[in-house]
Amino acid sequence: MDSNKVMHRRRPEAPLLRPVTSTKDRKAYRTPTVCLEVNKVLCLLEAPLTATLKERHLFTLKKLLQRSQNGFILKELSAIGRILNICAERAKAHPEYVSVLCDALKICGLPFLKERASDEIAYAYDVKEFLSVMGCLMRVPSVEVRQELCSSLKSFYSHVAPRHLIDGFHPSNPGYRLQVLEQSCVAETMVLSMATLEDQPAIRLQVLHTLQMMSSTSDANCAQILRARGAETVCLTMNQADPSGQALFRSSEVLWNLLERGCREAVTRQLSTMQCILALKEAFLHQLLRGSRQYDLQLRNDLLVITTLIAQIPKSPLIESLFAKQLVVFVTFPELKSHNPLVRNLKLTYNSEDFEMKTLLLNWLVCMSKDLSALQLFREGRVMLALLTLAKAPRNHGDGQSARGGAGRHWSSGQQEALQLQALATLALVGPLLVEDYTSCQGNTCLLLLLEWCAGQDTYFGQGHSFHGAGGRGSKKAQMRYCVRALRSMTALEDELLSQDLCDQGAIGQLLGVLMQMEDGTPEEDQDPIGLEIKSDIQLVLSALCETDLHRKELFGAEGVEMAVHFLKMSPEKFHSGLGHNRLILSTVDCVWSCIVGCYTTEDYFLAREGVFLLLDLLSWSPRCMRGVVLATLLDLCDNPKTLSHVMTWTGSGGRTAPALLLLLWREEEAELGVGRDQHGRISDPTRPLLSCYQAVSDTSFSAGQPSPAVLDLSENLRAKVFSIFCKLGFHDLHGLSTADHVTLSIVKRYLDFKVGEVWGEVIQELALDGVRPVWPDAAALEAMRRIAEDTASRVAEEQSAILERQEQDDLTQEGMVYTEIKSRQKQQELNNEAWDQYVSRTSDYKVLQEVRSQRETTMDLSRSKSKPDSGVRHPSENFVGRVLNLDSAGELTLERVPLRGVAQQAGGPPGGREPEYFSTVSVT
Repeated sequence: MDSNKVMHRRRPEAPLLRPVTSTKDRKAYRTPTVCLEVNKVLCLLEAPLTATLKERHLFTLKKLLQRSQNGFILKELSAIGRILNICAERAKAHPEYVSVLCDALKICGLPFLKERASDEIAYAYDVKEFLSVMGCLMRVPSVEVRQELCSSLKSFYSHVAPRHLIDGFHPSNPGYRLQVLEQSCVAETMVLSMATLEDQPAIRLQVLHTLQMMSSTSDANCAQILRARGAETVCLTMNQADPSGQALFRSSEVLWNLLERGCREAVTRQLSTMQCILALKEAFLHQLLRGSRQYDLQLRNDLLVITTLIAQIPKSPLIESLFAKQLVVFVTFPELKSHNPLVRNLKLTYNSEDFEMKTLLLNWLVCMSKDLSALQLFREGRVMLALLTLAKAPRNHGDGQSARGGAGRHWSSGQQEALQLQALATLALVGPLLVEDYTSCQGNTCLLLLLEWCAGQDTYFGQGHSFHGAGGRGSKKAQMRYCVRALRSMTALEDELLSQDLCDQGAIGQLLGVLMQMEDGTPEEDQDPIGLEIKSDIQLVLSALCETDLHRKELFGAEGVEMAVHFLKMSPEKFHSGLGHNRLILSTVDCVWSCIVGCYTTEDYFLAREGVFLLLDLLSWSPRCMRGVVLATLLDLCDNPKTLSHVMTWTGSGGRTAPALLLLLWREEEAELGVGRDQHGRISDPTRPLLSCYQAVSDTSFSAGQPSPAVLDLSENLRAKVFSIFCKLGFHDLHGLSTADHVTLSIVKRYLDFKVGEVWGEVIQELALDGVRPVWPDAAALEAMRRIAEDTASRVAEEQSAILERQEQDDLTQEGMVYTEIKSRQKQQELNNEAWDQYVSRTSDYKVLQEVRSQRETTMDLSRSKSKPDSGVRHPSENFVGRVLNLDSAGELTLERVPLRGVAQQAGGPPGGREPEYFSTVSVT
């Protein structure tokens, strides 16, 4: 516990209540009016004339201690510390001073006294120096002094009330001494003093107890102990003779406190020496082989945890000390029979402490596997066989018995399940390092049998109490999770013999069956993170098995295609759920890429199931981190001629076509890369048509084996994939493109030319940085390449400007047509309004109606011919409802259609029809 926190958690001081005493008692407890000054005592001890007056010194010191029996005053601590130093120096020649030191140390265990509240801050430095002087008293070769010093320091961690309260003085706050103790060097001094206590086991035990208390509550004390190499010192002395039997326990507690509150790296670094490891080995074997009490078993496990932490340090001498070889023997016990003397008479009680030791040994195995030199020990100790034995499915789980524990005693069902899960987790990490042992022990068969048991319908109630059993309570889900994880780790090695063995045993069909069986479960399983992890791991295993073998892709077949199509139809809302759907959809795309693409049979079935449409849908809503995988899968699918028609047929949200989607991705990618483009998407700098802000100009040349930024750019963004897909689709006759798309397409079309020019530009830059001047033909060729690249970019920019100009002209033309139509509609509306006004005026005013009628009659009279009619018979044309009959001179009757509204408007009638009294025939010439 931090000392600062101690100060904050201080309880409020209660009001000072003094017992009612007599006047005589009050005089006894009151400070004398003529008090003995500490400075005079110090002068008496230091003065040359009185240096030999030992009896007077002892008398004066005892009188001083009697006056201070309720505690030392803060302002006197500086002088008292000097007095203790003088007594410690004289105690070597005069043992009479030992009793004075012991009495003084007893008083040091009481709270310091203060006159004012500000004394604690004012005399903090003096208190710190005084405590440092106290710690240095360990140099006094006296058992009594050392015991009293340890007792006094331990009393700092317990609330000791003063014996009597003196008028005018108050005890310091409980956390004050602890706070100042952290600032002193007492902890460091106590560690250094342990080197002088080899022949004093009782004092050494007291020092260990003191260090245990100091390290359990303060990070600063732990730092001081480590600064004095306290972890190493404690470890080296833990096996020394100790009649009480507590030294090992106190030492392990100190080491635990240092690991928890101090710097763990510093602790393990100090313990990783050969001497410390040998000491840990001796202590562990002693507790393992001879300890029987629960106390001994817990201490054994604590030492094993410390050993595991040391195993995480590279090049720790665990192997050289033969400690690792002995621990490997205990890892395989009792699963494997051994004639090793270490386990010949070892008996496990299968209690909780033994179970904890077994789990710690498996954990140590994982930490030790990081050291490749330990693999030979694993092979010799048959670690793989022990792990596979633990990982097997329980045979008679219902009665809670197992044949692994031997006759009589055995692991309980919960312990057996936890060991099985941890063995599978260990196998996933250690198995790839021991491939030969895994193959010889038929690891694939063991895991496939376990997977078959996990997928079975028999009743199994998992305990789910352990760390690895999380989420699997009442089911076999935890076993399936780690079984599939182990298969994923082994298949990720891409070992052909291992993969072929799995396929020969029908792993592809079995994995597909398990996957679809899980998908056909309850809807709640779709929200289970562990279930989603299992599904994605199975897909990764299938991808690793089928990636390079055509026959395995055929085995994947229609069932695998149905599985992939099913998961590709996942709702986009689930992608950001945080449960693992994003990982599942990514593994599904990888499964399509590895298990379907490359085999025409599965590709055709995938196309028939509209798989390309699903990939394009995924591409339209997926985040940027997934687009590369989806585009690569589409690009490989485009090698199949049937794919192109599917791509060109697809239409997304808003009517966007596949080419438009690809060009949109291109623009977003260039915006992310910071490529120079103007507001219309045109090339702004012909010298840098593709250069991104990440391709900064370097002042140093690249090595021969290092790819240039122009080459790295091909694999670090989507532009190369989009260009490759357009090479399959073509750059002409692409429907559904806007003007912005055509502007972008002109850049995509010349992507390869721009990239070649960019590479030649880097060549010119590299030659200039290296100080190489090419010969004239080469210089001319380089200059021509540079000029061609710039001319190409300029032509593309002009082409983009022409596209924008044509679009602008089309927009102006379209705008003019729209305005003409608006004007026409406005004119028509005005005519309609005028006709309506005339109609209203006629119907509302009879005089107006008479005027209109007279105007019609006048117009009709004027329209009649005044000349004599011809000899030929002429028939006037008659107006019927909506039609005009006309008889021409040849005697042929023609029928013409006239709009009713137009006739009515000519007649001055209402828009809706004619008045009956004015419905008359009108000649049409």
